[in-house]
Amino acid sequence: MADRSSRLLESLDQLELRVEALREAATAVEQEKEILLEMIHSIQNSQDMRQISDGEREELNLTANRLMGRTLTVEVSVETIRNPQQQESLKHATRIIDEVVNKFLDDLGNAKNHLMSLYSACLSEVPPGPVDQKFQSIVIGCALEDQKKIKRRLETLLRNIENSDKAIKLLEHSKGAGSKTLQQNAESKFK
Repeated sequence: MADRSSRLLESLDQLELRVEALREAATAVEQEKEILLEMIHSIQNSQDMRQISDGEREELNLTANRLMGRTLTVEVSVETIRNPQQQESLKHATRIIDEVVNKFLDDLGNAKNHLMSLYSACLSEVPPGPVDQKFQSIVIGCALEDQKKIKRRLETLLRNIENSDKAIKLLEHSKGAGSKTLQQNAESKFK
């Protein structure tokens, strides 16, 4: 009897390893989907896309939209088992992040700083800046998988803000350079 029980337990241990491997693989596919969508979006909004002909831009946008559509057809879901307290902590953390995101248009600089303090609250090493202690205690109350997802979401938001800042600076620089060229051309016509 004990021998049979031990074999069954060993089989279940092996299955547990396979289940965890499956969950990790599915999570990796979820993350890859997010990365691909972000990369496609980044290409569509890149400075290079603004500097090509309308025909080329239209063709590239059609390809990007096709890739975006195909990527969105991939559905992978890894559910996290949570107790009621973890569920409430996740809702609270998500609500805080959503509130900051909704304030982006009103005050981008302040929203970016607030996101950085939320992100710092998710780091295990010494953070580069201030930590939102209240948010940190909320995140600690979440399931470990949710903590990782919250951190990834904040990383993505911060990366998107950084990319937007760069695009705006490039656009302002190109407009400034274009204005200088126009001004120089106008001045040379009057000389």
